[in-house]
Amino acid sequence: MSDSFSKKENLKKKIQKQKEKAAKREERKTQNNKGKAIEDMFLYVDANGQLTSVKPDEQEKLEINAEDIQLGAAPIIAEDPQKTGIVTFLSDKGYGFITENNTKENVFFHINNVSGEVKKGNKVKYEKERSPKGYSAINIQIVKQ
Repeated sequence: MSDSFSKKENLKKKIQKQKEKAAKREERKTQNNKGKAIEDMFLYVDANGQLTSVKPDEQEKLEINAEDIQLGAAPIIAEDPQKTGIVTFLSDKGYGFITENNTKENVFFHINNVSGEVKKGNKVKYEKERSPKGYSAINIQIVKQ
């Protein structure tokens, strides 16, 4: 009896799989790490953070100046203590808010920290101070327009 077309194709596929399996087996035998010294399997990290097989003793040494090392956050840039803004809210109780010109941030102030008579819409100069509830304005002076 003769085999059908599909049986022949299945037989070809089966033989192909066996060949691939044998090839993979041979590749694993050649890539085998058995019998190698443990030192040959180590990897090291170089000065740039890259993995390398060169031992640290044999690597190039980089010179590092202690002055070049910066610890912590970026250096603080000196800010101008005098800020300018516009009084955007003023309460009858004696407090209000100044909108800062540069950042458009609202800063709280109390009437006790104002020199002179302040009204809503006045341009003012002030200093920012950290308070328990955020920033507050102190030493407020009205700017002549």
